[in-house]
Amino acid sequence: MDGEAGERAAGLGRGVVIVTGASRGFGRSLARLLAPRLAPGSALLLVARSAAALEQLEGELRAACPTLRVRGLPANLASDDGLQRVVHAARELRGDGPMERLLLVNNAASLGDVSKSFLDFTSPGEVNAYLAFNITSALCLTSSLLKAFPAQPGLCRTVVNVSSLCALKPFQSWTLYCTGKAARDMMFQVLAAEELGVRVLSYAPGPLDTDMQEEARTRSGNLELRKRFLHMKEHGQLLDCDISSQKLLDLLLANTFESGAHVDFYDI
Repeated sequence: MDGEAGERAAGLGRGVVIVTGASRGFGRSLARLLAPRLAPGSALLLVARSAAALEQLEGELRAACPTLRVRGLPANLASDDGLQRVVHAARELRGDGPMERLLLVNNAASLGDVSKSFLDFTSPGEVNAYLAFNITSALCLTSSLLKAFPAQPGLCRTVVNVSSLCALKPFQSWTLYCTGKAARDMMFQVLAAEELGVRVLSYAPGPLDTDMQEEARTRSGNLELRKRFLHMKEHGQLLDCDISSQKLLDLLLANTFESGAHVDFYDI
């Protein structure tokens, strides 16, 4: 490893990093940026529902960063079994020796049915399934991992909530997504208020050029919203995931954000 690579690897120290929703888009991009910043002996746990995509990313990162313990774990975070498998895998990957950092990136999320208006949601089963994956899983995974890796001298514990402008502003026909993002922001503000030793950040990555964005501009029930997203796509105004994930990495390395804060890509 050359001097520049060694400097990068020292950025986050030795620790355990868990990224959910790691198989594509922002999560995949962030995992690729985090790996070379971790010191030898660190562990990187990649979680998503797509086994094939995770396997490909795991192989890529193992080859690029042979001193890391990288594992891809297909799991449904909305289930008790899936959540416990993630916590167990994180414990297993820790290894021996001093640990400087625990980093959890709660990136896994879904858009929900954006073809529907508020009045179309009459099925508790549909709504509860969405909330279980987008809110309940983030709460239970975060609390379980913080208990599994309790505070100790020299350990920096950081939790990232991948947020959105939708946490702050209503978008017509995006009832579920706006609700989920707003709830998660407040949930993690409570964590920051209760656990002063945990660094908590809600990061809104901006309008990313992803599969989710394509779904938004083709399926949104609000036609004006569709037109706005289509205009952004056609005029190159959507953000590359690598650019936004680099901003998040810079925030984590500087570590000067107010715990519990909502920081947007365009705020930096």
